[in-house]
Amino acid sequence: MRDTSHEEQKNVNPVIGISIGDINGIGPEVAIKALADNRILKLLTPVIYADGKLISYYRKQLKIQNFNYNQTNSIDKIHHGKINVINLNSTNFEVNPGNPNMEGGEYAINSLRSSVSDLKEGKIQGLVTAPISKEHSQSEDFQFPGHTEYLTKEDGAKDSLMFLVTENLRIGVATGHISIKDVPEALTAERIESKLKIMIKSLKKDFGIKKPRVAVLGLNPHAGENGLLGDEEIKVIEPVIKSFKEKGNLVFGPFPADGFFGTFQFKSFDGILAMYHDQGLVPFKNMAFDSGVNYTAGLSFVRVSPDHGTGFQIAGKNCANEESMRNAIFLTADIIKNRIGNQ
Repeated sequence: MRDTSHEEQKNVNPVIGISIGDINGIGPEVAIKALADNRILKLLTPVIYADGKLISYYRKQLKIQNFNYNQTNSIDKIHHGKINVINLNSTNFEVNPGNPNMEGGEYAINSLRSSVSDLKEGKIQGLVTAPISKEHSQSEDFQFPGHTEYLTKEDGAKDSLMFLVTENLRIGVATGHISIKDVPEALTAERIESKLKIMIKSLKKDFGIKKPRVAVLGLNPHAGENGLLGDEEIKVIEPVIKSFKEKGNLVFGPFPADGFFGTFQFKSFDGILAMYHDQGLVPFKNMAFDSGVNYTAGLSFVRVSPDHGTGFQIAGKNCANEESMRNAIFLTADIIKNRIGNQ
């Protein structure tokens, strides 16, 4: 007898959760604007984790008349083919766009926790996270520098990779949200090896690239200039690259970061591993600030977010660009389907 479960999975639109982010930032605005795209419901069923009155507030402020949604208190009662809002039943919140506070941060974490609970139970197939304020989301119960670290812990994963993605550019970072002075000590051979393994596996499984070409950047100016400007390349980075090559992987470097991007060498690679946060994110956001997304590779579930922050300075002004949020939603659906196809 033919097993139809795999075929059925491929043909059913995924249910994708959206955590609302800081309610005084641009998260609600870009989420509503992105979901107003009539292509969305043809590809997936979106579920926003927020209260109906919050969505109603922003819908009126944005003057989007045709944004209709189904309100419910349970993921088990959503309507496929419609935008859904799962009420968090929060009572003590005020919306004050552009003015961050601890209440807004607490609401964001409540939305995140609710969506992750459904994600871990398999009731949604992927998660898109609107931006939170790292300052205003901290509490005794939530002490993480960002979504990536929290979700890695919730998944029980040994490691994950912050992977910035746009159509023709994918940059991961070996060290994430840590002080720049702590980078050299954190940059061990084991760490670089782990991040490269995650990147290569993700490029194959999540992006459908059978034999990915990966570039590794150096840590120091001019990639150390043969030890003159630092020896991390010689002692740490180069041996890892050599090891991966010996196992048949197409891994190259270490490249001096400035020349690598300045001469457009990045166009020859499917993935790039930067050594620290700004080394990867500065060129990425320079080239793809509006269109790029942040994907957490290495987890058992799919999580993507827009690559921008809370945007408090423009919140409430109806001028936030929703392209990154829309692309995050589309990429989440694409990766889910790629994973099913690779089973």
